[in-house]
Amino acid sequence: MKEIKLPFVLRLALILVSILALGYLAKIGKGVLAPLFFSFLMALLFLPFANFLERKARFSRTISTFSSLLVMLIFLYGLIYFFTIQLSDFANDFPVLKSQVSKSFGQLQYWVSQTFHVNFDKQMSYINQALENVLSSTGVILGFTFSMFSSTMAFFVFSALFFIFLLNYRRILYGFIISVFHEKHFSKVNEAILEIQKIIKEYISGLLIQILIVSILSTILLSALGVKYAILLGVLTGLLNVIPYVGILVSGFMACLISFATGGNHTFLVFFGYVAIHLIDANITLPLVVGSKVKINALFTFIGLLVGEELWGISGMFLSIPFLAILKIIFERIEGMEPWGKLLGEESKINKIRRKYKITKKITLEEKE
Repeated sequence: MKEIKLPFVLRLALILVSILALGYLAKIGKGVLAPLFFSFLMALLFLPFANFLERKARFSRTISTFSSLLVMLIFLYGLIYFFTIQLSDFANDFPVLKSQVSKSFGQLQYWVSQTFHVNFDKQMSYINQALENVLSSTGVILGFTFSMFSSTMAFFVFSALFFIFLLNYRRILYGFIISVFHEKHFSKVNEAILEIQKIIKEYISGLLIQILIVSILSTILLSALGVKYAILLGVLTGLLNVIPYVGILVSGFMACLISFATGGNHTFLVFFGYVAIHLIDANITLPLVVGSKVKINALFTFIGLLVGEELWGISGMFLSIPFLAILKIIFERIEGMEPWGKLLGEESKINKIRRKYKITKKITLEEKE
């Protein structure tokens, strides 16, 4: 069969049209594609558990699937219950917090006026008025909360259904992928699928460990400094840290704002503490539990966050990084696509020595590749 070579301009045009078409389909299919991709990640994470139930406990495919779903729902219920309890305490303290915010801003205004001899009365009056409007807009807040709650519930319902279908029909899906390629490429395709599956599971597991570590460090920091809602802010920090750079920035701002609003004298300590946590996470936790194989460079991380938010909103920001990691893994294992995988990753270092951290005499942590 004769190979057809197209001009560069025509190939570039076809690539751009394909990207625009896929982006448009992703935009209009947000309600289906976002929970589908999330359930795909969860199905990969629970796949070893389901296989264990089928092989060792002799469970049927249906029972192992619903057992995996039950475990996932228990975890999600515990997370939702935790946030419900924490947010109820926050809601009860909201009037007090509102007055403390106004008082703290008033003190800041007075300090700035006295220190720099600048009249901020007129300017701060607009800020205080806007702040009062935001804090007193109960209807807007309730409407936004209801909208977020309903969309979140729909997201998790669809995710649960997709999770069941993906786990229950995983062998049919696997057979379809294999059958798409020629029989002579069976061993190569099968090896690539198993390797991608393994690395993605390790990546998701490492991400969960990273969330746990960052949550614990943040909670310890805020508790030691006496910041209110330390546990709530700590867990939020761990979850938001899934969004690189942006997550730690938003959670750090929230912690500093709560510290400042409640009259704490440790706002700067909270800020520097979050900087230290970010440095520990980026230089120690991330290389140890996630590794560099799926690490995306800062440029495409930022682009992925913007595109994900534009297409799927907040859920798109959370899912964009795992999606880019999967793309990087696939590109690196497809002939002719290796340069794209390198483009998404970090700059490779020649003869890089993997760092080791000795915890005890028998336990040593080594940086992943």
